[in-house]
Amino acid sequence: MKILALETSAKAVSAAVTEEGRVLAAGFQDTGLTHSRTLMPIVEHILRNADLTMADMDAVAVAVGPGSFTGIRIGVSAAKGLAFAADKPAVGVSTLAAMARNVAFMDGLVVCAMDARRSQIYNALFEAEDGRLTRLTPDRAIGLEELAEELQQDARRKIIVGDGGKLCADALTAVGVACRLAPPYLVMQSAVTVALEAEEAAGRGGLVSAQELLPVYLRPPQAERLKKERETNGKGDQ
Repeated sequence: MKILALETSAKAVSAAVTEEGRVLAAGFQDTGLTHSRTLMPIVEHILRNADLTMADMDAVAVAVGPGSFTGIRIGVSAAKGLAFAADKPAVGVSTLAAMARNVAFMDGLVVCAMDARRSQIYNALFEAEDGRLTRLTPDRAIGLEELAEELQQDARRKIIVGDGGKLCADALTAVGVACRLAPPYLVMQSAVTVALEAEEAAGRGGLVSAQELLPVYLRPPQAERLKKERETNGKGDQ
C-alpha cells in the first residue's frame, strides 16, 4: 500500500510516501520556520515530483504524539484534512515508536527521548535485535534522574534517538550510564519511519477514518495546566 506520512511532533518537519517499505519520495526541513508554513508545501512538492496525487494513496499516516502540542495539532489536522478530502483512511502512530525505527538495525536498547521541559523527557524503551523492535515500556513522561536510575544496571548497549537525544545522553553520561547518541542523520524524527510504523499498524487493523484520528498528549497543554493552577490557587484563597 502507498502511504503519505507526516511528522510534525518537534522542531523539524517532514513528509514521505512509501510503498511496501520502499521510500518513493521524502522531504525534510529543520529551519525553524513554523510547520503551518512548511508542511503543505513539502507534501505538494514530493507528490508533484513523484508524479503522484492523493488519489494514488491508500492511507494518510501521522505521528500523533507525544511531542510539541502545537506541532502535533498541525500534523493531525493536516492528516485529517488530506484523508477526508481524498476519502482515504488514516493511521495515527506513536512518535516514539516511529523514531525507534531509525536505529532498529543497531542491536541494543533504543532510548527514545523528546524534550518535555521541566527536567523531563517523553520516552519509551525498545529492544532492537536483528532489525526487529520489541517495546519494553509504554510512552511516558519521565524525569531524567528517574530514567538514569532505571538504566543504571542495564548492561545492554544503549542508543539514543529523538530531538531530546543530546539532553538525555548528557544526563545519562553524567551519572555513569554508558550510552551512544545516534548519528545526526538518524537521530531526528522522520516521516519515513512514521510511514513504516503505519504499514505495520495498518496490518494490525489500525486504519481509522479521518474523523476518528486524534492526537495523543501525555500531559495536558500548558494553557490547561496554568488554568488548573489558577483555579486551585483561587480556591485556596477563599
